[in-house]
Amino acid sequence: MTAPSPLETEALEFIRALIRIDSVNTGDAATIGDGETRAALFVKERLEEVGYRVDLVEPQPGRASVVARLEGSDPDAGALVVHAHLDVVPVEEADWTHPPFGAEIHDGILYGRGAVDMKNYAGTILAIARAFRRDGVVPRRDLIFAFFADEEAGGVWGARWIVRHRPELFAGATEAISEVGGFSVPLADDRRAYLVATAEKGVTWATLTARGHAAHGSRPTADNAVVRLARAVAAVGAHRFPVVRTPALDRFLRVFEEHRGLRVSGADSELDEQLAELGFVSSLVGASARNTVSPTVLAAGGKTNVIPAEASARLDIRVLPGADAALRDELAAVVGEGVDISWGHAVPAIEAPLDAPLIDVLQGAIAAEDPGALVVPYLLPASTDNKHLAQLGIRGYGFVPLRVPADFDVFGEFHAADERIPVDALHFSTRVTEQILRRA
Repeated sequence: MTAPSPLETEALEFIRALIRIDSVNTGDAATIGDGETRAALFVKERLEEVGYRVDLVEPQPGRASVVARLEGSDPDAGALVVHAHLDVVPVEEADWTHPPFGAEIHDGILYGRGAVDMKNYAGTILAIARAFRRDGVVPRRDLIFAFFADEEAGGVWGARWIVRHRPELFAGATEAISEVGGFSVPLADDRRAYLVATAEKGVTWATLTARGHAAHGSRPTADNAVVRLARAVAAVGAHRFPVVRTPALDRFLRVFEEHRGLRVSGADSELDEQLAELGFVSSLVGASARNTVSPTVLAAGGKTNVIPAEASARLDIRVLPGADAALRDELAAVVGEGVDISWGHAVPAIEAPLDAPLIDVLQGAIAAEDPGALVVPYLLPASTDNKHLAQLGIRGYGFVPLRVPADFDVFGEFHAADERIPVDALHFSTRVTEQILRRA
């Protein structure tokens, strides 16, 4: 095995140092400490060491982000935002076999909260930013290195706040790279695909409300709000929205048909079964193939012997690009009469071109390290800070390159106990990312 380069060594050092900073984001201001700011200061100090002018943005105490720019040689080329988030989701330490903030390495595997989501990329781009500055590398386009707070709770005090209040930090930017993608998926003949998220589903929240007459529990009523709501929730849970062959899904299926032997018929009802041939990636792609609605919170009554006058359920809704109106109509038909739907929080879906020159850059950088590999678009069923940058017209791509064993489910490590990643995958990530930023 080849010894890691100085750049790979520094990137791993920074990844481990960031994991050791407890920057858990509970989503509750009363229980969030100063971990994000401590992580941001760590990044800021190391960028300033090599001469960057750094903007530290802290709209709330403890909720800091960092942005720095490396000027390119072509002032007419749109800047590229390279971003990671510094916060992580909470942990239940009893579920971990290694300390979640220990950044320990065992048998070539790095363990820790953020090892995949996403202090790995934060440490990697920090090391590359420093190396470019030290070595006098002048990329073709400006590179904007951004390290955001609060991604895990919607970016309210991170990317969203900066986009709304400090948009000048992203002046001239046209594209962005961040999570979720870049991890390898097996193809035939020991070759690999590396998924790039070219689109993300939109996020919508809604509330179902059923109303009836309050009554004593000993006298059942025909208009019991709990019963009516339960029927609607069950109908939503059982409903399967139709498959939509978005451009990203269509490209993904065609590539995997040709290079993995995936058998895809025209029947929507069979797609999930056919995708199951792909193993762990099937659930990720399956969720991207249709709109989804998940009942998540139920509320009704407060006393066992009282039939309540009202019952409600909250829904988490993930919407394909351009499908908002159709989804609302279909959901109303599924819920039926007698239950009201109120619409709340909404973040629209985003889409970036499948055939942008940046995709060719990703392909070239991957192929240089993994000959025969293919970069394959897909639609991410979740959300990233790319959605906030999209408000400035910045087209976002999810691509954190990681070459992993065929049975290693990178996406399954997000928010998991014993979150982990092979160290050699991190070295690979550093090499490929460095080439992407040189070529972009």
